[in-house]
Amino acid sequence: MDYKALPFDTDEMIAGLRPWIECESPTHDAAAVDRMMDLATYDFAAAGAEIERIPGRMGFGGSLRAKFPHKDMGKPGILISGHLDTVHPMGTLDVLPFKVEDGRCYGPGIQDMKAGNFVSLEALRQLVKAGIETPLPVTVLLTPDEEVGTPSTRNLIEQEAAKNKYVLVPEPAHHDGSAVTGRYAIARFNIKTTGRPSHAGWSLKEGRSAIAAMARKILEIEAMTTDDCTFSVGVIHAGQWVNCVSSSCEAQVLSMAKRQHDLDEGVKRMLALSGEENDVIIEVTRGVTRPVWEPDEGTMALYEVTKKIASEIGFDLPHCSAGGGSDGNFTGAMGIPTIDSVGVRGKGLHTLTEHIYVDSLVERAQLIAGLLLRLT
Repeated sequence: MDYKALPFDTDEMIAGLRPWIECESPTHDAAAVDRMMDLATYDFAAAGAEIERIPGRMGFGGSLRAKFPHKDMGKPGILISGHLDTVHPMGTLDVLPFKVEDGRCYGPGIQDMKAGNFVSLEALRQLVKAGIETPLPVTVLLTPDEEVGTPSTRNLIEQEAAKNKYVLVPEPAHHDGSAVTGRYAIARFNIKTTGRPSHAGWSLKEGRSAIAAMARKILEIEAMTTDDCTFSVGVIHAGQWVNCVSSSCEAQVLSMAKRQHDLDEGVKRMLALSGEENDVIIEVTRGVTRPVWEPDEGTMALYEVTKKIASEIGFDLPHCSAGGGSDGNFTGAMGIPTIDSVGVRGKGLHTLTEHIYVDSLVERAQLIAGLLLRLT
């Protein structure tokens, strides 16, 4: 059977996707992520996969590995790598409920990247129902911590990828619909300023404000941004009482660079900010890092196969290197042919307007199915 003849049904896919979206799964709520893994486990098992649940560590939820029966199971095949954690805190459904409106489907985490994972499941489900065996065995690995840099499962992803010939990452399509064949390097940093407390009204001059020092440092950090290496402060925590000069402030910084050399230079500049200014101690420590993924011959050959399938379906599929890390950084940097952002099209990821375009559900399910049948 031709992959385009598989009976993908948009309404059925929306109905199946809805429980996934209504099961909120913010990264830092391990129990919530595990509930989402439970839903995915059931659906993959019902589709015929052999299931393995991998316990979480470092305070994160667990992972799901699903393997579909195949005569060559255990030999190198195709890995579909995705994550089920989202950036949206519990309660986001109250302001971003699941709904379908004007050809768009809304909900927290629907674009990044629950819908992409779901269309991969649907592609596999339809192939199994049709009795079609893919040329290569297929493994799906779903992890709990991508949104914070994959600190607890990077090794798991890399070890699984090393067993396979190809990696498909159904992250959302790039804003112009492109697939991603390379990603920029990313580094995270933690900054802490430690000052001296005092009563803000009684003895203000005796204090040394950690908040004020951090504010100055944030401006300095973001001013370091160039076209080659960017810096942004996205998280800050400080203070408990408005009438106290705060003695502690913590912030998190994200840096992104197109080339590893530029990131390495950025890392040096960030770490050099540690020291003492005006009796306030400044500490900068490096967090998780994603390596540069530069497209190689294997990835570009995989892209050409993907592009041809897209053309057969009826749409153009350009490619690009992109900012915004994914677990494709790891597998691509390992030299394993990787195609990223082959998931659904949409807009507003990480915002309260996050949505997908409904017509991309069948489109991308066909694309995934076509890849699973074409790759050898």
